[in-house]
Amino acid sequence: MKKAFLLLFLLGSSAYAQKNTYQVGQIKTSMGEILVWLYDDAPKHKKAFIELAEEGYWSDYTFNRVIENFVAQGGCPDVPEGFAYSVHLLEPEFEAGHKHVYGAFGAGRDDNPGKLSAACQFYIVQNKDGIPRLDGDYMIYGQVIKGMDVVDKMVKVEKDKSNKPLTPITMEVNVIKMKRRQIEALGFEIPKIN
Repeated sequence: MKKAFLLLFLLGSSAYAQKNTYQVGQIKTSMGEILVWLYDDAPKHKKAFIELAEEGYWSDYTFNRVIENFVAQGGCPDVPEGFAYSVHLLEPEFEAGHKHVYGAFGAGRDDNPGKLSAACQFYIVQNKDGIPRLDGDYMIYGQVIKGMDVVDKMVKVEKDKSNKPLTPITMEVNVIKMKRRQIEALGFEIPKIN
């Protein structure tokens, strides 16, 4: 009887621990660490981010465009032909309704008519008032929960005419597991749907 109770307790504890553990994007930059909550209601974008991070896709990339009061952008750089030949294009998930608020984490895109996102490029909104004019045109699928002080420093570095930092801001992108209490200790409230 005691063994059965212990087994049930352990199984219940394990399920509880898994339910209260979340995958969080971690971007370790040469200027500090950024942690990103990935929204479950943008599943294609979340899945693509996790897959690319686990593949080490961004290891050779940098934050290649940083503009104060706008965004810090990293990943595959903008090219004249846009993302026409990218294998990382995704249909937008605008029905999730996430806005371009300070710290919002989004997917880059070119001027394609279907507003397809390029999962290989991401940006972080640095404007403290947000950028509402981008809502419904560019896909937000996460929120920075730690490291906006790092982003605020990034956008102030010396850069060239294309807003590329003169000293590369390197990055290592991972997915880490965090417990609910660790996330909430950062001041982020976990959305109810998760």
